[in-house]
Amino acid sequence: MEEMMAPGTSMLPCNGEIENGFCKGNMSAIEENKEISDDLNQPNAGKPPRNNPGMRHCISQASLAGTSALEPNTVMIGLRSPSSDNCAYVPIFRSGSCSDMGPKTYMEDEHIRVDNLREHVDDSKGLLSQGAFYGVFDGHGGVDAASFTQKNLLKFIVDDSHFPSMVKKAVRNAFAKADNALADTKSLDNTSGTTALVALILGRTMLIANAGDSRAVLGKRGRAIELSKDHKPNATSEKLRIEKLGGTIFDGYLNGQLSVARALGDWHIKGAKGSKGPLSSEPEFEEVVLSEEDEFLIIGCDGLWDVMSSQYAVTIVRKELMLHNDPEKCSKFLVKEALKRNSCDNLTALVICFSHDPPPRIEIPRTTRRRSISAEGLDLLKGVLSDI
Repeated sequence: MEEMMAPGTSMLPCNGEIENGFCKGNMSAIEENKEISDDLNQPNAGKPPRNNPGMRHCISQASLAGTSALEPNTVMIGLRSPSSDNCAYVPIFRSGSCSDMGPKTYMEDEHIRVDNLREHVDDSKGLLSQGAFYGVFDGHGGVDAASFTQKNLLKFIVDDSHFPSMVKKAVRNAFAKADNALADTKSLDNTSGTTALVALILGRTMLIANAGDSRAVLGKRGRAIELSKDHKPNATSEKLRIEKLGGTIFDGYLNGQLSVARALGDWHIKGAKGSKGPLSSEPEFEEVVLSEEDEFLIIGCDGLWDVMSSQYAVTIVRKELMLHNDPEKCSKFLVKEALKRNSCDNLTALVICFSHDPPPRIEIPRTTRRRSISAEGLDLLKGVLSDI
């Protein structure tokens, strides 16, 4: 069972007002504007059929002690949760994950799940609020870059001098440090690269940092909220940035070589250190203050999203959680579903729950209003039908 924090705790000694588990007087935990992408119109890209291999591995650290198989509560759809603005709300973290090679002959995905961030943070940092860290790293050109980033990125974040007072700056610095290390470390293949998508949660505040085409999707009372953008070369903003920096896009590939517009590593494409080329390692950020309506987070590599929409993934995860309340089984279900849909890539899926309880059942309120057509409307309808 994860340790629960008392309401109103913050990361540093507080000299002012406490809000959302953080002290307003002496910190800016996440310092830029808040915008949540709510675009649910991702296409379902079809893939050629192939034989589905068995599961490669499925690692679980989910903590389900204390959960029960009780019938879920009922929530009326369209009604705002009465405690959605309750600052006393404190999420708990339990997670599951699953990975599969898919049709490929080797595995280049890596991931990390830390349900208790305090175990990885030195006491001198003064981290008082509950925290967690999750990430997916989709490698290419070998597994070196993904493996190195998976092992070191969290350490780079918590060791940064700006953590935890300026979390976004610490994460940005960590991405740059990992990227440069992939160029400098002789034991690593500097032609290897990886996408990186991480979720860092402190108290109620969740920061998503993404460089690449993995995706984070929040399940909010059955609705899918996309918290990251797919950094594909053909995406309008990425295409403009690439062309401005002298890059080209050929058949959807950056410089005809890479299917993503942002990645760590790939120094054979980036060129000399310090030069600003079309392939960027700069993460994009999204910040969310969690409420009781935020039920779970899905993080998956592009092999998952190539064959299913964000809304479909949220719908099936919510349904599965209502059945067994196990994020590990949910991640397996997502991967198996992607294999059934003929995904052509490695597959990795993480499901992170923010409560010990399963999602409540949603019902649409019945209306007592009777609807009828007026006599004039009926005559008009008859006239239209007679002319057909």
